[in-house]
Amino acid sequence: MRKPLVIFIHGFGSNGFGSKAQATRDYCHAHDIRFIAPSLSHIPALALQTLEELIEQLQLAANSYQVCLMGSSLGGFYAQTMALKYRLPLVLINPSMHAGASLKRALGTAINYFDESPYEWRESYVATLQAIEPSYPLDLDNSRCWLMVQTGDELLDYREAVAALPNAKHTIEQGGDHGFQGFGNHLSAIMAFFQAATNR
Repeated sequence: MRKPLVIFIHGFGSNGFGSKAQATRDYCHAHDIRFIAPSLSHIPALALQTLEELIEQLQLAANSYQVCLMGSSLGGFYAQTMALKYRLPLVLINPSMHAGASLKRALGTAINYFDESPYEWRESYVATLQAIEPSYPLDLDNSRCWLMVQTGDELLDYREAVAALPNAKHTIEQGGDHGFQGFGNHLSAIMAFFQAATNR
């Protein structure tokens, strides 16, 4: 029986040691599940290249594993892009469905949450995101895609994600915030979802 190999894709300004990534890492370590959370470049083209190379190498090397994706916010946008290209199972947590449009408000100097170092967020980066945005709605069914949103998300309108993924498995929690309160409580169910998708 094949096993999941989970890649967590972090959001804008974050890194592979953000709170959701670390919670998932700890859970996977405790349950002997392969896990990777790369710290990606803030430059979209470089982040996407890193993900493509990582996924392709893992798929070549790991016949007994199925690559599964988790993505939060901008990482959700990247995750759906990779899932569509490589036909991978995915879980999206408060994802940005229109990342180019939503991140126009970040133009200028942004801050990396890991060490509070500044970096420049440019119009060309927004253009890259807009160029790769798929045509919605996406035909990702509930056996391969799980959308998790909270209505209290202060940065993104959860209804955009629900409308973009009408056939996905939906978890819509009232209240909460963009960080997705209580995320750790879902990890057991998420891994069961990936296991089922892996052996379908």
